[in-house]
Amino acid sequence: MKLPVHIQFHDMEPSDALEASAREHAHRLESFAPDIMACHVHIDLEQKHKHQGRPFGVRIDVTLPGHELVVNRVQNEDVYVALRDAFDHMKRQLEDVVRKRRRQEKQHALALHGELVRLDDAGGFGFIRTPAGDEYYFSRDNVAGTPFEHLQIGSAVQFIPEAGDEGFQAKRVSLGKHGMGEPPAE
Repeated sequence: MKLPVHIQFHDMEPSDALEASAREHAHRLESFAPDIMACHVHIDLEQKHKHQGRPFGVRIDVTLPGHELVVNRVQNEDVYVALRDAFDHMKRQLEDVVRKRRRQEKQHALALHGELVRLDDAGGFGFIRTPAGDEYYFSRDNVAGTPFEHLQIGSAVQFIPEAGDEGFQAKRVSLGKHGMGEPPAE
């Protein structure tokens, strides 16, 4: 955390054990989102309620780049249960933020198009040449939607490029251009 965890007690005496528990919970949040900038924990002894006694309330504010998350007033008569439940709610919020970030950052490889130029039926592999002249190796395990035995030299294919140990490789090889249309006439 960029700033130390800030813990405040309201209408109750500060407790070293409770403060240590809150700090431990707060530092565990960093395993879900290591870029937490600040964490504020407010622990209150609520006013007496007719039917429930005096519950404790916990509020947590967490600041991340681009996000401010709040868990507001988780209550329980056991302050440690209220603290645990509040941090569980915050953990779920952080997981949601991280999940959304990952979807936004996930980059899918763009499919390339090419033509089958060599096939080895006995070996179960072949080569694709792109319009740029690069050749990509593929094996029968990388062919999708069509049996390897039905491939023919000269067929148009679409594939996902990947750098292999011994050069360019093609993954998810499929026949056709899949909605890309024909290339413009030259």
